Amino acid sequence: MRVMTKHFGEIELDESKIINFPSGILGFDNYKEFTILYDNEEGERPDISWLQSIDEPSLAIPIMSPFLVMEEYNPEVEDELLKPLGDMKPDNMIVLVSVTVPSDVTKLSANMKAPFIINAETKKGIQIIIEKGDYEIKYHFYEKLAAIKEAKEGQ
Repeated sequence: MRVMTKHFGEIELDESKIINFPSGILGFDNYKEFTILYDNEEGERPDISWLQSIDEPSLAIPIMSPFLVMEEYNPEVEDELLKPLGDMKPDNMIVLVSVTVPSDVTKLSANMKAPFIINAETKKGIQIIIEKGDYEIKYHFYEKLAAIKEAKEGQ
């Protein structure tokens, strides 16, 4: 299927790549279908990707794995909230967080308080707000990401 996007133009998308968020996402309850896009020509997954709405070309949210910048990230989530996603196991669970990229890139931040949780098998997702724990809405991680990049380049 063909999908129009603001940042990538018109793209060809395999329907198996569509993730359904039955409740929508925070602030965008009416949009239920998304896909994950990578801005990378080398073919390997970059640190930051895009959660792209299928229905609204201008709705694309930068996302990343929270474990990239916070290895100990382990929010408590009630099982009841995850039931609509199907049988969740560690090997089919994808956890992502939204990223804010301001004009001053050193102020990069991730919303660790409202992760997206996706079941890779059922292609269903949910965005939840973590009530327990001390997770920040604006977790600044530029220095951590720069250190990781420097370590990779040093290998």
